[in-house]
Parts: sequence; structure tokens; C-alpha cells
Amino acid sequence: MSKRIINHPVLDKIDENLIVNFTFNDKTYEGFEHESVAAALLANGIRTLRLHEESGTPRGIYCNIGHCYECRVTVNGQQGVRACLTPVSAGLDVTSGEKLRTDVKDWRHENA
Repeated sequence: MSKRIINHPVLDKIDENLIVNFTFNDKTYEGFEHESVAAALLANGIRTLRLHEESGTPRGIYCNIGHCYECRVTVNGQQGVRACLTPVSAGLDVTSGEKLRTDVKDWRHENA
């Protein structure tokens, strides 16, 4: 039994017969065409969508309405795409965001 919301009063109806394949971190998953990437990943057991840029802690779906940017992923090479607002389509290539490789200096101690 699917736990997905198929018929929502505000969102478009999802057709359960339109199953498409997409990739997340080079692994193939199935989703319903036009459902959000976040919903499709969650339905496939994926909860971590990226790592925090500085601390490296796992991040996932938070608000799921496009306000918080916690679900940012890379879609077809474009970084910073919100998974909760991006529809699944056949062949979509999604990768998680990773911790930034940066040398951040603490400016408070430079001028002490």
C-alpha cells in the first residue's frame, strides 16, 4: 500500500501509472512523474538530501513548501535546486549537496 498523497486538493493529481526512473547519487530509483523529487526520494527511503555546508551534518526535508532551502540538491548539473519544488521526470539526474571544501578564516582572531 502506497503512503503517497496521490489526490491532493491543491496540488495536481499524481497518476500512479506514470512511473519513471531517475537517479540520485548514481543509483536508479522509481518515482511518479510530476511528484516532487523530495517525495520520490522519501518514498524510496532516502531521508538525507545533503550535508550542511560547514558542519557536514545531514540535512533533509524540513518545510517541504520551498521556504527553507534545506532540501537543496543538484539537478542535471544545476546546484542549489529545491527538491520539494522540483518535479520528477524520466532520466532526471539528482545528486546530494556535500560539505563545502573551504578554508574559512576566523576574522575575529586575525586582528586581535
